[in-house]
Amino acid sequence: MTGSTQKIEGALPPGPRLPSALQTVYWTSRPLAFMRACRRRFGDVFTLRIRHTGTWVLLSDPDDVKKVFTAQADTLGVGEANTLLGPVLGQSSVMLLEEPAHMAHRKRMLPPFHGRQMLDYGQVVTEVTREETARWPVGEPFALWPRMQAITLEVIMRATFGSTDAPQIRHLRELMRQLTEWMNSPRRLATLAAFGPRWLVGNSSFRAVMDPVEAAVLEEVRRRRAAGEQEGEKDIYGIIESAHAAEGQPLTEQEMRDELMTLILDGPTSSSLAWSFERLMRNPEKLERLREEIATGQESYLDAVVRETLRLRPAVPVVVRRLLAPMELGGHAVPAGATVAPCIYLMHHREDIYPEPDRFLPERFLERPAGTYTWIPFGGGVRRCAAASFALLEMKRVIQTVLQEIDLRPVRSQPEKVVRSSIAYAPEHWATATVSRRAALPA
Repeated sequence: MTGSTQKIEGALPPGPRLPSALQTVYWTSRPLAFMRACRRRFGDVFTLRIRHTGTWVLLSDPDDVKKVFTAQADTLGVGEANTLLGPVLGQSSVMLLEEPAHMAHRKRMLPPFHGRQMLDYGQVVTEVTREETARWPVGEPFALWPRMQAITLEVIMRATFGSTDAPQIRHLRELMRQLTEWMNSPRRLATLAAFGPRWLVGNSSFRAVMDPVEAAVLEEVRRRRAAGEQEGEKDIYGIIESAHAAEGQPLTEQEMRDELMTLILDGPTSSSLAWSFERLMRNPEKLERLREEIATGQESYLDAVVRETLRLRPAVPVVVRRLLAPMELGGHAVPAGATVAPCIYLMHHREDIYPEPDRFLPERFLERPAGTYTWIPFGGGVRRCAAASFALLEMKRVIQTVLQEIDLRPVRSQPEKVVRSSIAYAPEHWATATVSRRAALPA
């Protein structure tokens, strides 16, 4: 490893000399191949120049990644790349706040994702998945990714608001579905990359799907505050409201809107679930092993399948942080103001850590536990995804429930390629499959 052993030689590490506009095109259209080509040529640390997001220093050496993740919180900012999320999440989102406001908000968001609450969420996931699979067409090709989106949206809506039976919550769920569909367009991603977040803010098509969502979220905040609903304290909304109020720092309506949007926007879990089934269908011997384990009530191989999916097909390729102070990385004195990007994809495809890195081998996580700085699908440090444990639980319960009740077969003989949507990296054909019902299992 080279992260802390090389002599400091200059400012930014080397990188492709292509114009920033062309680098942006490659980053938008073929990011995985582009990153791999750069690592082959420049090594574990290299510089990219991406329009509207500035200069990125990509890192895939564990020592460098550890240095970033363990740095003092006040030496790192969220980075310009994260501001692309601002028009959707809002500037008060915990993902976009700088220190010390970030840490204060994060601490109040953690309680819903620990302890007894997680057991309740597991039951919700199983219930929602059974409801969804009951509607799947038998014997007809259909895409799994949209069905995974339906499951994860319903789960987080129930977890956040306690129920989705109320008309206003059903309305919000439909609006969120429309927003997610709009954002998943690769064409809009290319436009966003070309023109930056200012284009998104003023785009009439975006406003047509975003404004109704924002209005519905704010309406629900006002309704619950006016009602003073005590029974809501067990859902995520109520826990967050109570945590802020208990410390004498209640959120404004807009701040609560931003926190709720961060929670309920369809994140990467649905694409990760689609990849889990796509990979299992292409590896029938591993699918059968998993079915056998699920029948016994064990979860060690299930956990390994989830972790291997997140290694092989991370939903996002990098996490970005803006340096507020210089930092030595890869033998270079990277200056303040640069954006450093621990690269999840390249780290997860290091052959010295993951032999045969392009193969789907869940067994590797039975033989060796995931490393803190080498398995990083949720980022790391003080900005590691607060809902990581929720995402892992959700993936396991969905996979478990589907495989108990459904037989899946791939429609195409060839593995699906990785394509980029506005939110995550998805299977090219959205994990198309045919299904048949399994015989009912004894209670």
